[in-house]
Amino acid sequence: MVELTGNKLTLEEVKQVCYEGELVTISPKSMQRVKESRKAVERIVANNKTVYGINTGFGKFSDVMIAEDDVNDLQMNLIRSHACGVGEPFPELVSRAVILLRLNALLKGFSGIRPIIAERLVELLNLQIHPVIPQQGSLGASGDLAPLSHLALVLLGEGKVFYAGKVFPTEEVYQLEKIEPIELQAKEGLALINGTQAMTAMGVINWLEAVDLAHQSEWIAAMTIEGLTGIIDAFHPAIHEARGYPQQIAVAERIRKLLSGSNLITAQGEKRVQDAYSLRCIPQVHGASWQALDYVKEKLEIEINAATDNPLIFDDGETVISGGNFHGQPIAIAMDFMKIAVAEFASISERRIERLVNPQLNDLPAFLSAQPGLQSGAMIMQYVAASLVSENKTLAHPASVDSIPSSANQEDHVSMGTIAARHAYSIIQNVRRVLAIECICALQAVEYRGVEKMAPQTKRFYEEARKVVPSITKDRAFSEDIENMNDYLKKNDGGWTASDLKEEEDQISID
Repeated sequence: MVELTGNKLTLEEVKQVCYEGELVTISPKSMQRVKESRKAVERIVANNKTVYGINTGFGKFSDVMIAEDDVNDLQMNLIRSHACGVGEPFPELVSRAVILLRLNALLKGFSGIRPIIAERLVELLNLQIHPVIPQQGSLGASGDLAPLSHLALVLLGEGKVFYAGKVFPTEEVYQLEKIEPIELQAKEGLALINGTQAMTAMGVINWLEAVDLAHQSEWIAAMTIEGLTGIIDAFHPAIHEARGYPQQIAVAERIRKLLSGSNLITAQGEKRVQDAYSLRCIPQVHGASWQALDYVKEKLEIEINAATDNPLIFDDGETVISGGNFHGQPIAIAMDFMKIAVAEFASISERRIERLVNPQLNDLPAFLSAQPGLQSGAMIMQYVAASLVSENKTLAHPASVDSIPSSANQEDHVSMGTIAARHAYSIIQNVRRVLAIECICALQAVEYRGVEKMAPQTKRFYEEARKVVPSITKDRAFSEDIENMNDYLKKNDGGWTASDLKEEEDQISID
């Protein structure tokens, strides 16, 4: 059970709730803050005090006063009019994360919602009723208005939801689970949709998957080094300590650990003096991507516990401030940074694939073919990898440098953070398939070299991966192999359990 406070949610807890279906509950102190914040909104309404979003219109309509009798209708109209997202829905995993993160933000007690709103969001999570949220339509400032409106719509008993593996009208699921729709009151509609939770939820899922890919890229690269009889000297700790980047040092250490005991690696000058950059510079390139992932993690850890509503209510309602915490720029830049960092795992991987299949660059059978000439082997797999890498270059173009004014120029600078997060997700899917292709080629290369000569760690990975993709003894439709390996990578972690990583860290400190 994960207890939500509004302030202490971790990425690990998000993973538990979203991937493992962990139940959630609300801390009593957080619920008390919610109640106190709601009393402040009710006083504002009773005293007819003018406050944005409570008794005024929205955006360009912020100067339009709303009669007390129409305050509730204002909130209901807001949700229905703003629920205009388009395109394919976010993955259900992301939808679940959106609920979790929006709930956590509301529990900070600055938003003025009634407890029933928070309780309903808990109910949706624990019953695994997840809103169908179209991916396209958010500018990432004034928050993720369109996506979050599709979440809010579900509270009204409207829209559609994922439930029991299918998509249903919310009304049907509510009837089945005996849930009553909620009629929103003052401030609640705005509180539900003014936030960065769509881009942040997508960002958290991105980061969790990207970290797994980063670790997978290392054991796959280690097998490639063995398949190409790579030079281990390039991973000597002195080289990496001389530069000083902790992430680079750590990648080199993990590669050395993976290759410890291998009879397929070589020493400097034994077969050649230097390897190509795609082998020799793995710690430098992968390490730089790890630096970016560390930066992204820092921003996500802040954002998942941030108040991103507008206006925010302080001092028991004595201070109500309209600001811009809904602006997604911090996450937009982080997602753009992530796109570049993750794309590089595929970029250097594709170059390693080329070295595995190109007979001019190695002493292996051409294209790892069982019968070169008669059979093409892995030739076109490299084409596929090159295509995905090229597509990533387009997707990696930063979304955050763009801005189109909205709401009659009242909202004149926006982040496009949700676009950045969506494109990062697409890049991650492409990278995984490139790594799957490298893995298939590396498996074949070490098989030609002699599996019995592999390091114990890489041999363990080899044996597991061979259960997914069999040896290439003749040409076949390799698309299925790529997808099977992709699915294997997606369903598993980085190939290192938490205990493995702890043992590594302990070993590094001992050394």
